[in-house]
Amino acid sequence: MTTGEIWVYGDLRTARRWEDSRKVMGKALALAREADAAVAMVLIGAGDDPPAADDPAMDLSACVSVAEAARQAVAAGARTVYCLSAGELAVPRSDLYAEVLARWVADRRPWLILLPLNDFGRELAAIGAQQCRAGMIADCAELTVQNEGFVGRCPAWGGQVVADIALAEGWSTAFVTVQPHGAAAPAEQADHPGHIETIAVQPVTDARGLRLVRRVLEPAAARRLEDAHTVVVGGAGLGDMQGFGLVRELAAALGGEVGATRPPVLYHWVAEERLIGQTGKSVRPKLLISAGTSGAIQYTAGIMAAETIVAINRDPSAPIFQVADIGIVADAKTLLPLLNQRAKQSTMRRLADAACAIEDATGAQEPPGGFGALVRQLREARQWPVEELARSTAQTPEFIHKVENDQLAPPVSFILGMAQAMGVDPGTFLRKETRAAIRDRRAQAYHQRTQAYSYTTLTPEAASSHLRAFMITIEAQHDHKPVAYKHEGEEFIFVMEGDLQLTLGSKSHKLKPGESIHFNSDVPHKLKSLSNEPTRCLVVLYTV
Repeated sequence: MTTGEIWVYGDLRTARRWEDSRKVMGKALALAREADAAVAMVLIGAGDDPPAADDPAMDLSACVSVAEAARQAVAAGARTVYCLSAGELAVPRSDLYAEVLARWVADRRPWLILLPLNDFGRELAAIGAQQCRAGMIADCAELTVQNEGFVGRCPAWGGQVVADIALAEGWSTAFVTVQPHGAAAPAEQADHPGHIETIAVQPVTDARGLRLVRRVLEPAAARRLEDAHTVVVGGAGLGDMQGFGLVRELAAALGGEVGATRPPVLYHWVAEERLIGQTGKSVRPKLLISAGTSGAIQYTAGIMAAETIVAINRDPSAPIFQVADIGIVADAKTLLPLLNQRAKQSTMRRLADAACAIEDATGAQEPPGGFGALVRQLREARQWPVEELARSTAQTPEFIHKVENDQLAPPVSFILGMAQAMGVDPGTFLRKETRAAIRDRRAQAYHQRTQAYSYTTLTPEAASSHLRAFMITIEAQHDHKPVAYKHEGEEFIFVMEGDLQLTLGSKSHKLKPGESIHFNSDVPHKLKSLSNEPTRCLVVLYTV
């Protein structure tokens, strides 16, 4: 029999993950009021059994403590906080956590177990649901109570439709992965009633012989998209890689970050780490410009936390306008060059005004105006080291450091050098072509390493050309991409090492070393390594 509780799993791996859990708890509290249920938070950790300090896998410096999370959960409205502890649970591992959670779910039978929608939450929900024979609703954007049961609204078919999913008859408990954004974390109240239960769970045995070798916090550079104050997102409406370059240009001019919907990632216009949406990243900038995006729910779920959304689409009935604060009905490829020109002019005027403010700030302890911060923001938006900006402005790195820290008022020559480096005519602030800089960044973007594969461009000087070559390495028994992808033009693949499976449309082709295939690349295709060792292949793309 179920307990009438709605549980929320608290992800303590980083402060950001915990904040997402608190937002899911906000959704759980609203749902509990509809269902007349109680909300409980479930936290998993090592309790008072500290991990070995000399183990490289045991770096827990970024984790939120169980004690602090429990306090916050009670103050935010949880009636109960279950702290499940065992020494081997110090380091988060989805397989071990799922075993512990499944035991507790099987014993208490709550109505729902809500988990933040991320890779760890997906694994935890899938494994836990299987182990305790519970139901599961995946990638849920919204939960409601209908006909005395819970119904999840979930995007399907790439966000083109929304499916209402409920538990089948006879199933009373379900794991649900929930999109955290679009909801606010509940406010804390010091006198809120609630209690904390600490449960020492039975030892967890790792029957599969897996061992966590190392944990590494995601580099700050990789988190810049999620932390950015300004994000410019491009979609399929930009047409091709050159059109998507307009998004890069605007993001650089505004000192922001580049994001993308699924099609530009599939077409290789941008790296996969820039994907925004339910299967990518969720952002919360002050300003988000969405250009050439239709507004599929799978994408908009990742941008709902943005303070201001500006949408550009030539279709006045595009769904993106339903979530936008400002809508512009126009062809993004026509409008973006004008926006880029104005953005560069505005940025250079801000730099000039800030420099003048520094010169006028006689006797002030700290020069006002933020000129140094603007310079640093523009430099970092282009991913330039200090030395690169120094070279572009004919200054020394030491000079740049002093300017960025507002330790000196720069001469007019520096403003002119910045205008030249940004591709802006210093006399009229008119736009100059920046394709060379974009081409350099694009070439760097084609040297990527992900969990399942790596690829290196063999033609960096031809990043804007029709013909490009790559060396791709796919890890043993792994897919190149999670889904089939396509792009304009033709593709040639030559297998150098290992066995390769190419799924082309509905047909499968198996290639051995020395074998090759040539095909029309606008047919959806997918690569997979069939070997027990990494598979290496030469891929040549011809794009229109």
